[in-house]
Amino acid sequence: MSIPANPLLTGDVIKIISWNLLHTNGATLTDVLTLIRSEDPDIVTFQEARPELDMIQDELGGEYHRTPLPGRTHGTAYWSRLPSHQKPTLCQLPRGVIVKRNAQIIDFKNFSVANVHLSHGQLLNRRQLKTTADSLPKHALIIGDFNIVGPVFLPGFQDIGPRERTHHMLNRLPLRLDRCLAKGFSRMEAKALPRFGSDHRPICLTLRLHSS
Repeated sequence: MSIPANPLLTGDVIKIISWNLLHTNGATLTDVLTLIRSEDPDIVTFQEARPELDMIQDELGGEYHRTPLPGRTHGTAYWSRLPSHQKPTLCQLPRGVIVKRNAQIIDFKNFSVANVHLSHGQLLNRRQLKTTADSLPKHALIIGDFNIVGPVFLPGFQDIGPRERTHHMLNRLPLRLDRCLAKGFSRMEAKALPRFGSDHRPICLTLRLHSS
């Protein structure tokens, strides 16, 4: 897969995948490569990505960056065959009792992607979501593991992710934790992919970029 010379233009279509890899005995680099080669996405965002994933550029080329959580070896990461406008930035989020959280913001010039792994507290994670949204331009996606139960209301954004459950808490209770919110995009297709390697199912979306 080679990086296109030009950025995404109005009306163009992108395919994006998000996957929480599970940092302990979770999805491996081989699992990730299998997914990308099978689905052929333009952008993939990861949560709980370990240092092993840093080899992905050697295998696929493209752009890659991993941001460990403070004091942890794992964190958010992304791989893309689209060229970004600049090095990804971090949006510091309201912190929980134990884990400091941040959103990885990837700027593709025409639009931005916020890769998030939010806290479990149902008030805190919604505050973190609002903080993330406030840092984004008019064409943007917020995607990742929201850890949110129930509906999300965020002015200007639409929940365009798949409706399938993506995680089974304690291997019993099915929850829709992995989501995508968008502004300036329309959904063409959204689905949760089969579970393998991790305790989360990857979510896969095909989207069209709007002009306004």
